[in-house]
Amino acid sequence: WAWAIIHGGKDVENRVRNIAGDWRGPVAIHVAKQEDEEAYSVPVLRDALEARYRTWSPRGALARMRSEPAPKYFGRIIGAVDLTDVHHAHSCPKHGQDAPWPLCSAWAESGDLYHLVLANPRPLASPIPYRGALGLRRLDEETIARVTAQIGA
Repeated sequence: WAWAIIHGGKDVENRVRNIAGDWRGPVAIHVAKQEDEEAYSVPVLRDALEARYRTWSPRGALARMRSEPAPKYFGRIIGAVDLTDVHHAHSCPKHGQDAPWPLCSAWAESGDLYHLVLANPRPLASPIPYRGALGLRRLDEETIARVTAQIGA
């Protein structure tokens, strides 16, 4: 999903709790240390992922994702986005009546979930090795400087 956020147009992260609290602003996007093989081994998950890429990414993100060597991203910060909003799926702002989906994004899921709304993806030319953790946390000053040097303030 990290790759989809930075390169594939994924503008909502679905979570069972509000991991951002009241934070709004820049967020570094980190890829897990190893691939989530379940996402590709379970046919319904794989098919859903491929359908989303085909439908919502006119830039051919699925083909790019499959052609790029994934291990070069594992355990690295690959870009940054702006966290602009967090809301519960039950109170999700609706698009106009003629929109093809009823939620705030094609990536938003319904149910007892929170939508972290993301904007302005900025990929890093050189992904930065970093030990990640679940949730949001503040990066150390050296890592902030390395990310900022690649994407600007």
